[in-house]
Amino acid sequence: MNPTRRTVLIAATATAATTATAAAARAAAGRAPAPPAPRAAAATPPYASYWYPDSLPAGSPGPGITWRGLKSWRAADDPDLACNAASVPLAPRFTPTPANTTARGGQARVQALVSFGPTSGNPSQGSATADYYALTHWAYLDELVFWGGSAGEGLILAPNAPVVDAAHRHGVPVLGNVFLPPVAYGGRLQWTRDLVQKDATGHHPLAAQLVAVAAAYGFDGWFVNAETSGGNTALGTAVLAFVKELRALAAARGQRVTWYDAMTVNGTVSWQGALDSQNQPFFQAADDMFVDFRWSAGTLASSGTRAQALGRSRYELWAGVDVESNGSGSSVDWDAIVPAGKPHVTSIGFYRPEWTRNHLPADRRAPEDFHAADDRFWTGRSLDPSRPDASDPWRAPAVSVADRSTVTSVPFASTFNTGHGLRWYEEGAVTSDVPWNHLGLQDRLPSRRWVVRTAGERPAVSFDFSDAWRGGSSVLVAGELSRPAVLDLYATRLPIDVDTVVDLTCRSESGGVNVELAVATAEPGTAGAAPPYTRLRGPAGTRVDPVDGWRTVTVPLTGLSGTVHALGLRLTATDGPVRWRLGGLAVRPAGTPPTPGAPSGARVTAASGGDLRLAWSAAPGTVRHFTLHRLLPDGTRRFLGATCQRAYHLTGLRPEQGESAARFELRAVGELYNASTPVTVTHPW
Repeated sequence: MNPTRRTVLIAATATAATTATAAAARAAAGRAPAPPAPRAAAATPPYASYWYPDSLPAGSPGPGITWRGLKSWRAADDPDLACNAASVPLAPRFTPTPANTTARGGQARVQALVSFGPTSGNPSQGSATADYYALTHWAYLDELVFWGGSAGEGLILAPNAPVVDAAHRHGVPVLGNVFLPPVAYGGRLQWTRDLVQKDATGHHPLAAQLVAVAAAYGFDGWFVNAETSGGNTALGTAVLAFVKELRALAAARGQRVTWYDAMTVNGTVSWQGALDSQNQPFFQAADDMFVDFRWSAGTLASSGTRAQALGRSRYELWAGVDVESNGSGSSVDWDAIVPAGKPHVTSIGFYRPEWTRNHLPADRRAPEDFHAADDRFWTGRSLDPSRPDASDPWRAPAVSVADRSTVTSVPFASTFNTGHGLRWYEEGAVTSDVPWNHLGLQDRLPSRRWVVRTAGERPAVSFDFSDAWRGGSSVLVAGELSRPAVLDLYATRLPIDVDTVVDLTCRSESGGVNVELAVATAEPGTAGAAPPYTRLRGPAGTRVDPVDGWRTVTVPLTGLSGTVHALGLRLTATDGPVRWRLGGLAVRPAGTPPTPGAPSGARVTAASGGDLRLAWSAAPGTVRHFTLHRLLPDGTRRFLGATCQRAYHLTGLRPEQGESAARFELRAVGELYNASTPVTVTHPW
């Protein structure tokens, strides 16, 4: 990557400790249990892990930075592994009939290189701010790279658990980053040599370590970016041998390797902007390759042809699109990558799409500001993937790439939680007024945001953070609703039977609304067509008025059978403009769902004043996440956080109301958000 295009992550001090955070994830049956949290000498906050290959820089690290070499890493000695290991397996997904006539499946894919935080001091389990890049448009992504690294902190980054859990829930693999920086940014050729060193048997110990880390942490492989100049053919040959062994070891563990177009076969760094003879051996050694920004229409065309001649897919080439500075205002030759009306040439590799957050001024980084910019980036100017704006110079992914979904089994539930919020809500009540982020909490979200079909005025649809049923957000529909409007929610493959029901939890803040469930048991006949919906109402009616507050309506799928292909809602205003919100949706068998088993072995593993580390074991069965509350002397409960891991860090606690010991309640939460009986943990002051 050209150094002039890069914002290099430099040494950073430790950020605010994790407080009042929340995460949601489901433990997969058959997956090996996470290792128990080792007892630490002090309850220090856990952070995402980063390493040098082996040798460390001269001098001492800056504040908040820990220097360590990957070669000496051992899972059994990793004090933060229990907090950093992801819990959600990579979900299979399918491609429904595209929402418009220009989006295609089976052609261009989308990769994103994202820096979610600094290399050092990046919290493992969220933090106490809503100002976070809460990526939600997973439906268009095929690979996420946890971008970062710097000469002053570390070069090898393992993704933190919240990012991996959210991505996996939506079927997106996540890669850690191996960054060997340019000399201009502190890169040392010794680090490249360290990475590719061999042992006495002729193997590459660091390749085995990278695969072991990904397996222990639960992510999907590595993005290798060798940009340190000064090498020669011997070094280029050594790096190629390393990549070959890394890929072989990774493939045996279900992992993958992506190569970045920088180092060439002669060991020099010379960004090609193409697949050519200088980088072809690296492409053949890896699963795919990020093509540097220097590409042109001609070089991408020749690259795709060359890939196919090698027996590879042209869509295993990610054409780099630098959006760090201008985001959806970037000037891109889209016809060179995803031409309209023709087969796509290559895939798309976005560099730093978190511009949608970073470009906002400090006083306009509320969650709704971020999501407005992010929807513009991924969906396009129309903000409706079923109606792309042909005059929009920014060709958003929704215009060219078919969306995907992982909603394939019952029970399925969503509270439309985006993974950050201004408060924490439980059944419509605020149980913590502390802003938070924890991407692992994120629900499976509607993939087509927002498709609205109406003959009248189109209402505005968005995630909203001023009220929620659970978590931090809900779906807000606001506007005239001069005619009935159908809102597409989920493309699904849900098997149903005679007793399947759908719960809708909603409320109206202004204007009465008649709500009907829209269910399609077949695909649309053509791309861009509406699903063949059947409209259903609950037995007690579906009118929702402001006086009702939050209301849950249960709708039996009477008369339907087979497989549900799409879920939506038909909204009809009864008296003027509306402000209506959807807080929850659940597809389940009729009757009371079984209660999850309670966790066991809950304990404090480390304590430093008001900072604690807790760990526990899960009961058998499916668990979505764990919640932690504090039980106060007056009998009230205070929400502290949630996580899909089986360890948690609390900070800044102090005695309340003269108590001699703090009491905590830990619960397992099921897929339908029903909670287990509590397990109590006591910590004396």
